[in-house]
Amino acid sequence: MARRIRHLLEFAVFRTIVAMVHAMPMWAIDIGSTFAAFCVHRLLPRRITRHAVAAENIRQALGHEVDVDRMIGRMWRHLFQTIGEVMHLRRRLTRNNFRRLIRFRNQQQAVSALLSDRPVILISGHVGNWELAVWIFGVFGFSMGVVARRLDNPFLDRFFLDFRSDTGHDLLDKNGASNEMIERLESNRHLAMLGDQDAGTHGLFVNFFGHPASTFKSIALLALRHRALICVGYAIRLDGEDGPERFEIGCEELIDTELIDDDPVRTVTQAYTSALERIVRRAPEQYFWLHRRWKTKPRPGQRRSRRARTGSLPWAA
Repeated sequence: MARRIRHLLEFAVFRTIVAMVHAMPMWAIDIGSTFAAFCVHRLLPRRITRHAVAAENIRQALGHEVDVDRMIGRMWRHLFQTIGEVMHLRRRLTRNNFRRLIRFRNQQQAVSALLSDRPVILISGHVGNWELAVWIFGVFGFSMGVVARRLDNPFLDRFFLDFRSDTGHDLLDKNGASNEMIERLESNRHLAMLGDQDAGTHGLFVNFFGHPASTFKSIALLALRHRALICVGYAIRLDGEDGPERFEIGCEELIDTELIDDDPVRTVTQAYTSALERIVRRAPEQYFWLHRRWKTKPRPGQRRSRRARTGSLPWAA
């Protein structure tokens, strides 16, 4: 009972914030995001805001010449802007007005893949407005099975489930979604997921910003097994650029798994990871530097042993 009351209170606060954001113009959301970022970055204790983790990740990825403190402050502003945009655009972005806010890059690659006779796996990362990157496909009638972790608060979970399903997407629980993912790919339907989380000791190590990063093999294995095309997509904010658009949505790389023969699991995994890195380099302040992408370290000889065992996994049969 106590947990349910806490969840209800959390949801009530959240819905109040949502109502306030809905009443705001976009410029007010930007100002509010700047203020919220200042409070978190300058006023809260750094151990709470994981400042050290973000600083270490930024130095490891971008080098010591970067102004780390400024980058972290801009990251916080971006995160608050993203939250506001998700709430705001849900009601205001449509097929009739999207061109006022969005410009596209390499859209023909993505559209051709989605209209082909093969399934597509849309891969993005914790960069830009990743919710918008998936949502816009639904606006144009391309339904995705969105693979994501369910939230602990059931009321918040239902809110975001409704948000994703508004445009025809299905939410697949990251824990235990293997069968549903396989069923979708076998019927030439599409999937969307994030591809930049640490995969722990069972992951495949590929280079991300020049450092070995444990990465899930499942994306490559599913794509190879089911002839899926992989579209590495993104939605980044166009801060400070000329023109009316607020976002650029694009396909950074389209990976045809049928054209890869040499060590295909590693090659595919490295290809989409490198594409995600290129996206982050274009807008590093829009990356979620707080998560520990390089948390797991490779053991000596791990690359060879992982490669030898790849073919024994169930969906690679």
